Amino acid sequence: MKATALDPDTLTPGARRVLDSASELFYERGITAVGVDLIAQHSGVTKRTLYNRFGSKEALVATYLLARDRRWRAHVAGALATSGLTPQERATAPFRALRTWMLDNRRGCAFINALAELPDPEHPGHRVAADQQQWLLELFTSLATEADLRDPGDLAHQLLCLYEGALAVQTPATTRSSAETVADAASVLVRAAAPSAP
Repeated sequence: MKATALDPDTLTPGARRVLDSASELFYERGITAVGVDLIAQHSGVTKRTLYNRFGSKEALVATYLLARDRRWRAHVAGALATSGLTPQERATAPFRALRTWMLDNRRGCAFINALAELPDPEHPGHRVAADQQQWLLELFTSLATEADLRDPGDLAHQLLCLYEGALAVQTPATTRSSAETVADAASVLVRAAAPSAP
């Protein structure tokens, strides 16, 4: 049977403890650098318990990424639910969400990191990370369409590239947040794509 992500919302308390420990370790140290022995030790369970709950490290990785994906989508939904946004402001709302998200996620994007570490498209973690990028592209396309912006598909791809770029270049040496920089750039692109723009 192929490994697959578990539903993070239905885990037992023991499985949740394993997932919380694994999530911290995977994000801080990298997926391939962290073995099940360290996760078991960090979470205070035996390796047998870890395997009983998740079946494999691959399934645990996929569950970690799925849990992060759900938190990110909820975070974006909160930004989109801000009252009084114009359709054009809604098109750039994911960038405002990114700015606040990055305050607590200083090691970049877990999904970009996962795709770099898990090149096999059959790995369940790779699939979750790729699905997250596809979701964001579709979200940008939908928001651009709702705002009646020109070439919504092309614009969505440009916005996705800005978003991914902000996560890739954020370093402690920069004086300005890359999320702030790309939010400004996204606003310029959206204004230029407005029907009334020259």
